[in-house]
Amino acid sequence: MDHVQVGMLRIAKPFHNFIAQEAAPGTGVEPELFWRALEGIVREFCPRNAALLQKRDALQAAIDQWHRDRAGTPHDASAYKQFLLDIGYLVVDSDTESPEFQITTENVDPEIAAVAGPQLVVPVTNARYAVNAVNSRWGSLYDALYGTDVISEVQGAEKGDAYNPLRGARVMAEAAAFLDRAVPLAAGRHSDVVRYMAVPNPSTADQRTLMAHMEDGSRQGLVRPEQFTGFTGPMNQDDEPTAVVLRNNGLHVELRIDRSHYIGRENKAGVSDVVLEAALTTILDFEDSVAVVDAEDKTGAFQNLLGLLKGDLTARFSKGGRFVERRMREDRFFTAPDGTELVLPGRSLMLVRNVGLLMTTDIVLDDQGREIYEGILDGLTTALISLHDLRSPKSSTKNSPWRNSRQGSVYIVKPKQHGPEEVLFTRDLFAAIEDSLGLDRNTLKIGIMDEERRTTLNLKECIRVARERVIFINTGFLDRTGDEIHTSMEAGPMVRKNDMRSETWMTAYEDWNVDVGLAAGLSGRAQIGKGMWAKPDKMKEMLETKIDHPLSGANCAWVPSPTAATLHAMHYHQVDVFARQRELIGTPRAGLDDLLRLPLFGDKRPTPEEIEEELANNAQSILGYVVRWVNQGVGCSKVPDISDVGLMEDRATLRISSQHMANWLRHGVCTRDQVLAVLRRMADVVDRQNVNDPLYRPMGPNHDQSIAFQAARDLILLGREQPNGYTEPILHARRREVKAGK
Repeated sequence: MDHVQVGMLRIAKPFHNFIAQEAAPGTGVEPELFWRALEGIVREFCPRNAALLQKRDALQAAIDQWHRDRAGTPHDASAYKQFLLDIGYLVVDSDTESPEFQITTENVDPEIAAVAGPQLVVPVTNARYAVNAVNSRWGSLYDALYGTDVISEVQGAEKGDAYNPLRGARVMAEAAAFLDRAVPLAAGRHSDVVRYMAVPNPSTADQRTLMAHMEDGSRQGLVRPEQFTGFTGPMNQDDEPTAVVLRNNGLHVELRIDRSHYIGRENKAGVSDVVLEAALTTILDFEDSVAVVDAEDKTGAFQNLLGLLKGDLTARFSKGGRFVERRMREDRFFTAPDGTELVLPGRSLMLVRNVGLLMTTDIVLDDQGREIYEGILDGLTTALISLHDLRSPKSSTKNSPWRNSRQGSVYIVKPKQHGPEEVLFTRDLFAAIEDSLGLDRNTLKIGIMDEERRTTLNLKECIRVARERVIFINTGFLDRTGDEIHTSMEAGPMVRKNDMRSETWMTAYEDWNVDVGLAAGLSGRAQIGKGMWAKPDKMKEMLETKIDHPLSGANCAWVPSPTAATLHAMHYHQVDVFARQRELIGTPRAGLDDLLRLPLFGDKRPTPEEIEEELANNAQSILGYVVRWVNQGVGCSKVPDISDVGLMEDRATLRISSQHMANWLRHGVCTRDQVLAVLRRMADVVDRQNVNDPLYRPMGPNHDQSIAFQAARDLILLGREQPNGYTEPILHARRREVKAGK
């Protein structure tokens, strides 16, 4: 790779040119200043980063030895807890032993602090997906219901190739029932409305109110008239509006009225669509959902981030035999009930997920020719690019660009931090970045992903050290379980992967995250998030189960698609999350002892058939994802499982599956020969599942010659040796082999 010498650093030419020609212009920061800032930050923070990784390794080695020394004896939970305290893995013996505090984060946008709703995570490397995700602030409920399994296809309601009026009627009935729950009329149902009107309010002459003309000739207002927020169309009270905007639990609902539309003609009130405010926030991901291994990949990712924050990113692609261009949506303008202009954001508030502390990158080499830590480069570059947003107009008008953060903040989600020391490192890094770019203190906010065991156990202290910056904590089953397995690898064989969800520690983990967040004052200032719904084609099941997330007190949860965001938004109309949080404050439901319960299967050894089934499920999952990552550079996609059910998967999938197989291999539940045999068998299954993909490169019949197969094999056989069970080192090395043409 060609590098350019800048001061003491050597910069890969594509990235050097990007900073000079694209990122820096318009920010007020000259490229030379950026490179000097990077040099100083590298000098200060790379040694700290390395020391933190060394501590991770030392702690893991101590835990491994503790379990090995007690092999064959019953687990002593009390002695284990004291040991974790003695080595500094656990900071305090109980949550009550540390002083209480409240976070003080300021200048937080309402999408994070004040309104609960769905959250999308999208690979920043895919411009089309990224634009679609950011545009998913609003979604058609009609489309979401019509195109998914929420509406059954029985009794003539099939989707088909053309519009089915019977299915459409069921969609409209379901949407009307939703309106009855979210924005009820004083009497009657929305399905019986024949006309919506914005009429003068009898008690306030200069205000409009919503009046529904009913099929029986009566006129009904809303149970809560204040839910009427705006409209478009004629100001003449005798003409019906073209749109009506309502609000519930902070979320907006737009009724589009068009009696000439083929759907509006079928609706009594002429409602051609019900549009929900859906994905309030979107995480632009540089981490688990991308395959970024070199300067070319990384520069392309940063170029997309620049386009997203400037608002000019476009994506052109072929669809249905013609080219389509996607652009980022503008804000939405309505007339408020008092006649003033109502402006609603047209796009999701964007957060950026940088990489963690583990990986280095040869995009920048230090004065010794060593690769620098990628997370450090991510932080400074994200901040530089964000200056395009921070220095744009604060308010939106029809003649000015829309701003991402109206509060002047940059939201950086930081994954895979282990405990408060590493959160402190991120806090200090962000302060140094602010100083180097002339930003106000605490402009860079921190999202703490609670996905590592040491962070979970010390979550209160992690939040404490970032209390002036924290805007996000969340749970994630896959990574968290992967670290649970790796940390306790030597303790014994673990329960089956799917059984982890019902283990004591997992239930405690989900509750603990909310309890600690609420006690630290996150309600009204930050997001408490829950993990991904992984089945994008199972929307009926999602509607039936994912309401548990807002009921748990979480004010955001991850969904796999814009359609899922629209449907999940219905849950936040049904549950007032902030009221639910007030109910939960002060009623802790989890404790450290429960979190420390090891998920071992003990004497309940699985049968040979169960072992074979578990190995096959894990191997197929690993191979189905790895083959696309390594061969095609696809970091996130819908991967069919062993039963051909599509699951939305990213790199966290590999961590849990590979660590689970490595654990069973370590403790003799299975053999190396079994693992290799099931890998070869499942590679053939994955090849068949992808036979219609013209870009797919089969792993068989010579499996051992396939670089992708080798990567999957190494993730399992070398799983114990990988730092904290992470998959990045193996994946990056193998992807580079493919890109080099080996």
